[in-house]
Amino acid sequence: MTQHFEALVVNKQENDFSLSIQQLSLGDLPEGEVLIRVHYSGVNYKDSLATIPNGNIVASYPIVPGIDLAGVVVSSKDPRYKEGDEVIATSYGIGVSHFGGYGEFAQIPAEWVVPLPEGLTLKEAMIIGTAGFTAALSVMRLEQNGVTPDSGNVLVTGATGGVGSFAVSILSKLGYSVEASTGKKSEHAYIKELGATKILSREDVYNGTLRPLGKQKWIGAVDPVGGDPLASVLSQIIYGGSVAVSGLTAGTNLPTTVFPFILRGVNLLGIDSVNCPMETRLQVWKRLATDFKPSHLKQLIQQEITLKELPTVLPTLLKGEARGRTIVKL
Repeated sequence: MTQHFEALVVNKQENDFSLSIQQLSLGDLPEGEVLIRVHYSGVNYKDSLATIPNGNIVASYPIVPGIDLAGVVVSSKDPRYKEGDEVIATSYGIGVSHFGGYGEFAQIPAEWVVPLPEGLTLKEAMIIGTAGFTAALSVMRLEQNGVTPDSGNVLVTGATGGVGSFAVSILSKLGYSVEASTGKKSEHAYIKELGATKILSREDVYNGTLRPLGKQKWIGAVDPVGGDPLASVLSQIIYGGSVAVSGLTAGTNLPTTVFPFILRGVNLLGIDSVNCPMETRLQVWKRLATDFKPSHLKQLIQQEITLKELPTVLPTLLKGEARGRTIVKL
């Protein structure tokens, strides 16, 4: 087996910051029980943050980013995995404090590894990636809180992004009536193709004025946006409904009142895919391989790129130019 491989390496020392494709050896990899030959990775907003000087998510340098990876086990010190097993690894410290998927090899702690479920290929798993996993976890939490296809319309904000696109696709496949919000008029056809029954502008969700309570419109919502738009969404949820929030592209502050919660019984559900318990993680991936598996996986790929193209593509997510998923073939 080759002892050297290519990886995207980010380094920062005082005022010196670098991002480059480098030759690494297997000995450069951090400790972990499972050595994986990476076949695919994905491009996420978090990955873009990891490759800029002020992204504030990398624990220590140098780092190989890439919070998603799927590949084949080369060797394992853990009896649960053997050479040739197809596996997925996402979240935890991957690509942030532990070398991630933007290298041809990765060495991962066994407790972070998920066997590839029957019904998914390695490529499909990375089309889904953390974005699809987060969307699926959001939908599952809505289900657990009583949101059903018969209980009312469901809103998806940021509908052209990774989480939003997958949420629209999953919800529509399950029979929900999905209202999708976006600021990109050019992407209306794409969102319709994913199964949205109605497309809303950002102003339809939040027009710049926050009210303690508004007209009740949606029984549930998947929100990767946060900020003022989330506060507006909460004020418009139907009595007893729920909002699953997973992002902060519109900001970290939430200027709401207690009224949606104490007068309408609205549930605000926090969605964390990073430290999601393994039992739940396995359930989500199983459903992504079965009833949650999007019918529009090909449409959800914006592009498939190589390792060398990553430095050019990563900044597009920070500019809000991404649509669906970009995957990296290694």
